[in-house]
Amino acid sequence: MILQRTEESNVLSNAYLVVDEIGGKGVLIDANGATDPLCERAEREGTDVTHVLLTHAHWDHVVDVQRVAERLGAVICAHADVAREVDGVAETLADGDELAVGGLRIQAIATPGHAAGHLAFLIDGTDCVVGDTLFRGTVAGTLAPGASGFADLRRTIMERLLALPPKTRIHPGHREPTTVAAELESNPFVRVWRGLDPEGTDRCWVGPDPADQREATLVLWAPDYDGGHKAWVRFPDGEDAIVGGSQVRRTST
Repeated sequence: MILQRTEESNVLSNAYLVVDEIGGKGVLIDANGATDPLCERAEREGTDVTHVLLTHAHWDHVVDVQRVAERLGAVICAHADVAREVDGVAETLADGDELAVGGLRIQAIATPGHAAGHLAFLIDGTDCVVGDTLFRGTVAGTLAPGASGFADLRRTIMERLLALPPKTRIHPGHREPTTVAAELESNPFVRVWRGLDPEGTDRCWVGPDPADQREATLVLWAPDYDGGHKAWVRFPDGEDAIVGGSQVRRTST
């Protein structure tokens, strides 16, 4: 198996070309507006890209997906929820469905939380393209449009993705790859969920509009993949959420 990544320079979203061998068969996973190098490689090497697989429907992962699929002569595949939001999806996938593409075996894993129709793709049992669920050292937000919430995200990460073998390589929707073992050991959110580190108790205010923010407990403040921060907050009614640091006003620094 050969896996190549391109990263879009503004929002840092990834697209992946996965092939069984040079000149063989493969798939493209997500369309980030920077897929030309991947398409060019497939064309140059004579690779038959049969499918474009979508992890979820957020715009930075579906940029020009129909144009890309037409260029490659590929079929767009996604969860049924994504098919209702993204034009051109021809085949739908559900949890546990498998695709055989040349020598590749690709299993769809339902990974809700950041988005209700989110899928990860486990390839040959060794590499998992996880979209916007788990990143190196951080996790996805749960207040984005279409999110299914904190409980889903935590369950997805702890019971689906990090239950894979420790050596499994994790390929996220933004920035660099990681492994199951590395995230179990060093991801700040995972460490709290595992009971290795304590929850925080500081107060904060949460919301995109400073004039209309909600008071909350700052359970965790940690680095994010883009150089900023990500926060786990708990509102007085007991609701938990993962939000970008730019939406959080802290009582102390």
